[in-house]
Amino acid sequence: MTEQNTAPAAGAKSEAKPLPRVSPATDILEREDGFYVYMDIPGVRREDLKIDINENEMLVTGRAGQAASEKETFLEVQFGPGEYVRAVSLSDLVDRERIKAALKDGVLTIHLPKLEKAAPRRIPVQSA
Repeated sequence: MTEQNTAPAAGAKSEAKPLPRVSPATDILEREDGFYVYMDIPGVRREDLKIDINENEMLVTGRAGQAASEKETFLEVQFGPGEYVRAVSLSDLVDRERIKAALKDGVLTIHLPKLEKAAPRRIPVQSA
């Protein structure tokens, strides 16, 4: 078996390879107080996580990466660097102003509270 030199020639620009994109395993539950979204995103730090809402879509993106310290060398890597991407459609029942998210032990939990129902009321009729 022969080795090939794959290093770029002197003066050539090396292009960074795009990270592999993965759709995280996701569970969505509906309860009385709203919807709960659970996503498995191991290796993603809070500062590498984005949750954007645009009209009726919530887009979750996160970058996972790990680097060995100077005293370590990876012998095998199965969870290498990558990017998690998942879009979730939002119902008109969701109160977009009260959405909350938490990240713990590689699981992102997003609470999408339901809009409070307007209480029934009577409209008084005035004489003209």
